[in-house]
Amino acid sequence: MHQDASLKNHALIAITLASFLTPFTGSAINLAIPSIGEEFNSSAILLSWVVSSYLLSTAAFLLPFGRLADIIGRKRVFTLGIIIFSLFSFLCGIAWSIHALIAFRIVQGIGSSMIFGTGMAILTSIFPPQERGKVLGINVAAVYTGLSLGPVLGGVMNQHLGWESIFFLNALLGAVTCVLTALKLKGEWAGAKGERFDTAGAALCMVGLLAFIYGFSTIATSVWSRYILAFGMIMLVLFVKHEIKVEQPILNMRLFSKNAVFAFSNLAALINYSATFAVGFLLSLYLQVIMNFDSQTAGLILLSQPVLMALLSPFAGTLSDRVEPRIVASVGMGLTTLGLFIFSFISAAPPVWFIMANLALLGTGFGLFSSPNSNAIMGSVEKRFYGIASSTLGTMRLVGQAISVAIATLLIDLYVGSAQLSPAIAGSLLKSVKVAFIVFAIASFGGVFASLARGNVNAGTKQAS
Repeated sequence: MHQDASLKNHALIAITLASFLTPFTGSAINLAIPSIGEEFNSSAILLSWVVSSYLLSTAAFLLPFGRLADIIGRKRVFTLGIIIFSLFSFLCGIAWSIHALIAFRIVQGIGSSMIFGTGMAILTSIFPPQERGKVLGINVAAVYTGLSLGPVLGGVMNQHLGWESIFFLNALLGAVTCVLTALKLKGEWAGAKGERFDTAGAALCMVGLLAFIYGFSTIATSVWSRYILAFGMIMLVLFVKHEIKVEQPILNMRLFSKNAVFAFSNLAALINYSATFAVGFLLSLYLQVIMNFDSQTAGLILLSQPVLMALLSPFAGTLSDRVEPRIVASVGMGLTTLGLFIFSFISAAPPVWFIMANLALLGTGFGLFSSPNSNAIMGSVEKRFYGIASSTLGTMRLVGQAISVAIATLLIDLYVGSAQLSPAIAGSLLKSVKVAFIVFAIASFGGVFASLARGNVNAGTKQAS
């Protein structure tokens, strides 16, 4: 069905804005963590929950909301998600305690999962196949622009206007997106209208992911954590078993069992995000607490990674149309492993050029991995599975990000404990950062093999973009 040009443009603007917002929030807040800690007299552990609580709830709710949107309408779920995200961004900005901030971040994450689970599917519904590659490319560019602007704008705003201003900017941009969606996005898109929503599967998925990631994050501090972790793993096993049997599942397990490219590409994405996402969080603490930089300078140093990601992603995506995606992505994963390994030797006062050069190496690795890997996933399934494929990749990304922050949290917990962020803990913080990079480098090295194991994407199955 051909949609008019105005609807296409408005859909692209609204969804690109929303796609910018969520990564921007994440990377901007990293720079504000020490300031938030100062304001609320908070320990390093509670501060890591400002980051991970948001990721945790986004990851847990993404698949259920993606499926619900297919049934009741993607625009409806997207609009509600933007409203929740904007309202709770504003509440985060006026939070009166660290516990209130974490609670608001959890609900903000639920709103974010409604945006994540529907945005790409709405674009796929509105644009014809021949325009889809270009449009999804613009959408990915918005994500990387959010990641790139986050450290710089977040650092500057935190220093001159206070950390609250980051949340207020989010609320404002969210409100603009909401008005645009309500007034200009006429119509509704539901790819699975009339189908049953798998309530049992949704419950098992949400409870399993929440328990697994929470248990993993707190295993060093709480006796109960190992039981929560085990409970989460049991729930996830039950979820997989349930999804295999049910007729209209939230997650189509046959895509994993019958499609090696799809299965290994998703595994490679999970490992890659698990190994790389916490780099910004750890280096933000490192640059501000150990090296004594202000948030603005720290943000400019951190910029060298996402800028290369943003510049290389379109090139790597085009390259993977000509060269097998597994080769381009595996080279990217190898460079990422090298960068993480180099960071495990970081000292208390290295030259700034060394940090920036190694961040550029990491950005190059990630830029070469991400687009070809997404290309392999979307090119390995039939058109009718595009929605499921993109929300599965989104889930892998978010679960990977949550695991990454959980590993960082666990190690800060072991070495720093409940101490507040100050130069006094610089030595133990440095130890936790170095160990984290060793763990991430080993994980990333394993990811190279997952990336190579996927086999070739059959050129005949690829959709013309």
